[in-house]
Amino acid sequence: MNVVTVEWYLALGALLFTIGALGVMLRRNVIVMFMSIELMLNAVNLVFVALARHLHSVDGQVAVFFVMTVAAAEAAVGLAIIIAAFRNRETVNADELNWLRG
Repeated sequence: MNVVTVEWYLALGALLFTIGALGVMLRRNVIVMFMSIELMLNAVNLVFVALARHLHSVDGQVAVFFVMTVAAAEAAVGLAIIIAAFRNRETVNADELNWLRG
């Protein structure tokens, strides 16, 4: 029987975080960037839970609870900002949303 070790979870978390970081850096669509940030948060959550289980501690799971709380608030505020920006400019391209610049 194959056993999945903590290294597999860490590698998966690193891969998901890298995909999310590339999505933020390379894509210009604000919604895709937003989803990439959520992917990065979930990758960190996976690493927290894997290390908490490996170290027989609940500290990582408590941290995941707080990260999920922040992610939920970020999702609500972020989507509201994206909708407001789309209503004003009728685009979700990050290069065209320059109305916050001086």
